[in-house]
Amino acid sequence: MGDIDDALERADHETFTREPPKTLKARIHFLIGKLKTTKAVAAELGVSQRSIERYRTGERKTPPTAITDRIDAAVRARRQPVVRDRSRKEAATRTGITVETRARFGYTAPIGTTDDGRMRRLTVHLPPAYAQRLFDAQQHGPQDPELRAIVAEGLQDIYFKDGGTRADQLEVEFTDIDYIDVSF
Repeated sequence: MGDIDDALERADHETFTREPPKTLKARIHFLIGKLKTTKAVAAELGVSQRSIERYRTGERKTPPTAITDRIDAAVRARRQPVVRDRSRKEAATRTGITVETRARFGYTAPIGTTDDGRMRRLTVHLPPAYAQRLFDAQQHGPQDPELRAIVAEGLQDIYFKDGGTRADQLEVEFTDIDYIDVSF
């Protein structure tokens, strides 16, 4: 997964209203509640059904790191889907998203202007249309270049072109992302 996809996942996580189960035993119980059987949980995590039963009873308390990561991802994916969907719908139809990033921005601009790329730190609120496009692109399988292009277009239109009031021939390149954070 790419930088922007990770930022969207973090933003999703911040919208939750309740803390996830903390202990391994509680997380396994949560997954069994969602998937209905230990066999289904085992298939989801790529472990044996007996391992799931050991985690559930507390007989085994520390799975390998790779399995712990899979358990965390499975819990996050199934936790509070209504809250997640509601916050995404709100961002895509009404409030938009805020992108904070430090990255290199280069330009393709008319002759006589500076087009050398440089590192900039930006915090820009993008309208709901960009949020909808990001969510749609992420839904079809996160392709970082596609997500990056949508964010670059949004930053270009809102920040660099000031909503179409200046620099209409400017084309922005969004590269060397140091960090990116998205909130909605």
